[in-house]
Amino acid sequence: MEAQLSDVAAGRRFYGELFGWTFGQTGEDGEDGEPDEGSGGSGDAGDPASGPERPKEPGKAEQPGEAERPGKVGRPGEPQQPVTSLRAYLEGEPVAALVRKTDGRMPTVWSVYFHTPDARALAERIRAGGGQVVTPPHPVGELGTAALAADPEGAVFALWEPGGHRGFGRRHEPGTFAWAELYTRDTEAANAFYGDLFHDALFGPDADPDFGRAPVSDVFPAEMPPHFLVHFLVRDVEAALGTVARLGGRVRVPPFETSYGRVAVVSDGQGASFALLQR
Repeated sequence: MEAQLSDVAAGRRFYGELFGWTFGQTGEDGEDGEPDEGSGGSGDAGDPASGPERPKEPGKAEQPGEAERPGKVGRPGEPQQPVTSLRAYLEGEPVAALVRKTDGRMPTVWSVYFHTPDARALAERIRAGGGQVVTPPHPVGELGTAALAADPEGAVFALWEPGGHRGFGRRHEPGTFAWAELYTRDTEAANAFYGDLFHDALFGPDADPDFGRAPVSDVFPAEMPPHFLVHFLVRDVEAALGTVARLGGRVRVPPFETSYGRVAVVSDGQGASFALLQR
């Protein structure tokens, strides 16, 4: 998953302090740069436990490779160029990406990527199911293949076919991705569409899904468009809300109870919305 932001440096400060993330740029050859251990704060998500990267199942949420190479930081005495993308790390493992918007008219959002072994085949199934392929599958250097799509109600999501970059190194731990909720106007239609695309991940014998769906009106005004909401795990949602406010973010929806934990919806200082999840 990645955040599309106008100011990547401001995003680095916000999320580094909130979640204790460090950051690194993608190298000119498409390989990951080393994380900068000095770029993150202490974080209010809690102390994560270490764990190896796990292979992903089709339909699982992913952290993609960056769509752009980073801007050069410049040598002493030279003007520095804006950073176009950063990979976020927790304890040295990749957990997310921050990407600078190429067009100010684009929304400031967190985007959810779903793993697939064949992005082109899945794009065809999305079209056949009544969805739209907004950006066809395309290579992202040596990292993998990405695509952008929308379901029949217009909720936008992305696909990631791994190459050199597998995705999350950590998830379901404090300070990392924990859940993605689809807020939709027609839950039955969503069940049919996503159930067809990701049947094994949702309903297979070894299914352990990390995304669900709910009516938009359960949490948001009825006129809110259908959308995915990324959830990050925290140990104490109230403490994390205090940090969000201190860093210039906003509380969009105060804490409420769900079947998967206690949730609050917030936005960063640039307006990208996400949720804090306490379990």
